[in-house]
Amino acid sequence: MSEQTFKESFKVAGTQLLDAVKKLVHEGNVRRVVIKQGDQIIVEFPLTVGVIGTVLAPILAAIGAVAAMLKECTLEVERVKDKPNEEKGAA
Repeated sequence: MSEQTFKESFKVAGTQLLDAVKKLVHEGNVRRVVIKQGDQIIVEFPLTVGVIGTVLAPILAAIGAVAAMLKECTLEVERVKDKPNEEKGAA
């Protein structure tokens, strides 16, 4: 299966950072998340299908610590989008 990726970015307050990342994790089509303050990358981590439970907990804890130090930051999100003209398989 061939896939396309695209990036989007949005600003969030530090207090909203953890909730925003949790929401992205639940969406399931996110490949990578980068947290920036200005032009400086604070943290960057991949989100793969296998990142769940005990692997995800330390990442969320680290994001919580980063959020406590930031007033405002930018989330850059790399998403995966399946090509619409591909057939998913015969039924």
